[in-house]
Amino acid sequence: MKRVVVTGLGMINSVGHDAPSVFDAVINGECGIDRITLFDPEALSVQIAGEVKNFDPKTVMDPKEVKKADRFIQLGLKAAAEAMEDAGIGADIERERFGISAASGIGGLPTIERNSVTLHERGPRRISPFFIPSALVNMLGGFVSIAHELKGPNLSSVTACAAGTHAISEAAKTILLGGADRMLVVGAEATITGIGVGGFAAMKALSTRNDDPKTASRPFDADRDGFIMGEGAGSLVLEEYEAAVARGAKIYGELIGFGESGDANHITTPTMDGPLRAMKAAYAMAGEPQIDYINAHGTSTPVNDKNETAAIKALLGSKENCPPVTSTKGQMGHCLGAAGAIEAVISLMAMDRGIIPPTINHQTPDENCDLDYVTEGARKAELNVVMSNSFGFGGTNGVVIFKKVD
Repeated sequence: MKRVVVTGLGMINSVGHDAPSVFDAVINGECGIDRITLFDPEALSVQIAGEVKNFDPKTVMDPKEVKKADRFIQLGLKAAAEAMEDAGIGADIERERFGISAASGIGGLPTIERNSVTLHERGPRRISPFFIPSALVNMLGGFVSIAHELKGPNLSSVTACAAGTHAISEAAKTILLGGADRMLVVGAEATITGIGVGGFAAMKALSTRNDDPKTASRPFDADRDGFIMGEGAGSLVLEEYEAAVARGAKIYGELIGFGESGDANHITTPTMDGPLRAMKAAYAMAGEPQIDYINAHGTSTPVNDKNETAAIKALLGSKENCPPVTSTKGQMGHCLGAAGAIEAVISLMAMDRGIIPPTINHQTPDENCDLDYVTEGARKAELNVVMSNSFGFGGTNGVVIFKKVD
């Protein structure tokens, strides 16, 4: 059976514009959550988010093309370009055997909001001709494939907060089935808009700690009161193992297991059963290895964190069998459809560097969340196998497991 490895990484979010700076900020416990500046949030009950600051899309696109692409596409182009450069992809690599697996939970919400206002205030004739191609989720893959001349399969996952993780497994399946030798995975999200924040706030899903944004996202803490919206993108180059070795590529890790499941329970309230079945599927595919670190979905919502903790203990048999478990959403917020890709990149970098990211803002223990969440700061450790979890609205779940390659 073919083996799938990761040879390139890229990411951008509220704590940095590239993978090394993001990872260093995460390890140092820095937080990118602050008052919203992308629009005036004064009328909203939630006025904080994890924004990408000082990003100039003209650094990744022709200035004339910027207006044709929503912000999520622009962020995705940035992360994808970094991953391709990191992987050392040159002109000699066959593009017809190189595909893309893109992901976003919502897609071009700013573009949808802006053109809806235009329709209401100025009429249909003033709607931008770039509205539809700028807002479609699959246009992320479209723009990125054009930028890098990738002519293999062009796929998109739109599975809420599990989309980034599902994009990884879809890319792996394509390679395993012989549909491509290489796949570029990119998950991106940029939904910090009035309608985006207002919509999640109306669901009572968000923290309302407007006066203390740096501690608002507190995964697994007893006083958690909801997640904080973030934005950004994560990207990974996946290759067939022999192809990667043949060109002397650096290998960050091998994808040895992935699992997917559906809750079939409720559109927004998660269960323990669904995530557990996704974890079991990935764990079984990986050969039930010793897992050294888990990057949890860890949203800082009352239900998810309790259920995920219980599912991890059920997977491994007991609390004593569980490895360190952390959530990096305290630092950057919840990047929705991009979260799985970003957190997979962080998991691989943790394994590569031998250090576990901390869970920040954990101040009050919760009896239902009783694992080792690495709350005292980053921890050095020998990591040979890491797991990353993602769960989304609609009851959709995705899990990936990576192993260090000798």
